[in-house]
This record gives sequence, structure tokens and C-alpha cells, in this order.
Amino acid sequence: MSGTTKNRDGHGRLGSVLSGLAVAVGFLLFLGGLAGGALLYRPYTVPTGSMAPTLDVGSKLLAQRIDGDEVRRGDVVVFEDPLWGQATMVKRVVGVGGDTVACCGTDGRLTVNGAPIEEPYLPTGTAGPARASTEDFTATVPADGLFLLGDDRITSLDSRTHLDDAAQGSVPRSAVVARVDAVAWPLPGGLVDRPAAFAALPGGTSDPGPVTLLLTAVAAGTALILGGAAYGPLATRLRGRGKSAGEKVKA
Repeated sequence: MSGTTKNRDGHGRLGSVLSGLAVAVGFLLFLGGLAGGALLYRPYTVPTGSMAPTLDVGSKLLAQRIDGDEVRRGDVVVFEDPLWGQATMVKRVVGVGGDTVACCGTDGRLTVNGAPIEEPYLPTGTAGPARASTEDFTATVPADGLFLLGDDRITSLDSRTHLDDAAQGSVPRSAVVARVDAVAWPLPGGLVDRPAAFAALPGGTSDPGPVTLLLTAVAAGTALILGGAAYGPLATRLRGRGKSAGEKVKA
């Protein structure tokens, strides 16, 4: 009789230790994920439809804090340039320093240094993919500049609007404050893809930051905290049922 009680008490103590450990590890993962996210990322809300259909109005974004020198073609960036007004804006980088960006080439596509760019994010209609720009243009990007377009080429006010400026519509790399890695809302959200066509150009495309790792840490931490906290009440309930069953058998 005493051996059975001792065995049950031993299992109970081990379960308590493991549940406490699960909660502790869960808190570390949860807080570590949140802290890492706060340090590396900034939240951003899309104010206009200029990046549709990639980013809808009101979408909540996770944008990694980066230096402008890290930006590559195809990145969707958050930037601030006084010449474009005081608002924080979000556009896609289609050209970097030294590039010649033009439209429209074969089948209405954008060209970078003469190479046609496939842009799968552009809206499509019954006649096929949309033209890469509603008007023709050619621009040479300054050495430290970025040429930026919205994905909705009909409504977007972007580098094409500033072609008559000294920089031919480009903004300096120093204007970039963050690079969009993921959509947090609306669900299911997900990572913002880097177009394959830009990967084939010199310099390639950038890699996403650690957003997936951080979100996984938060989710795993939450699961461990809830699981560890639930052990005590669940174990007590199960012991109560076992005791009741034993009393019935004895009776």
C-alpha cells in the first residue's frame, strides 16, 4: 500500500518539475521572440492601395530595421524622403545605382539594363498581365539611389512622378528605414516574396530576416506556457477520478 503511494507521489513530483520547466522555457522563448522582434522589426500599416495586390490598404506589416546599403532589387521597403513629402511610404525597389530602368519593353514588361523583368505581383485582367507602366519612361539611377514603383502601376505615385527631379525619380539609399519581410494581418499573412526575375540580375536579391524564427519562438513559448500551466489542474482532476474509482471498487 505504502509502495503504491510513494510511487504516485514520485510521479507527481516529477510531473510538477517538468511542468515548471516547461513554463520557464516557454517564458524564455516567448519573451525572447518578442524582444527580438521589437529590436529587429518595426510595425507598419499600409496607408494606400499603391502596393495592391501584394499589400492591401490597412495591412499590418513586419518591416526589418536595416541600413539602406542592404537593399536589393525586388525588396519592398519603407522609406522617408522630404522631396516626396513628409509621409512614410512603402514601395518596391526595381532599380539600384547605375541601373537603367525603362518601360515598356517586350509584352509591356519593365526592363532593367535592357533585361525584361517578369513581375508576377502585377494585377492581371482578362487580357493577361497588366502593362508594367501606364506611360513610357527611361531613367538612370544615381550611384547611391533606388528607383521605386508601387505594384499597382495605375494608382501609385512613385519614382515615375518625380522623373523631372535631378535624381530622375530615385531616392537615396539613406531614405530607407526598413524592409518589409512579412504581412502580419490580415491572416493568414506570410512572407513577402522576392521576385525570381530580380535574382538573375547582378547582386541578386536579399534574404528574409529572422521573422519566421521569432514568430516560431513566440508560438512555441505560448504552447509550453499553456501546457505547463494546465498540468497541475489536469493531474489533480485525474487523481480525483482515480480515487473515486478506487472507492467504488472497495465499496
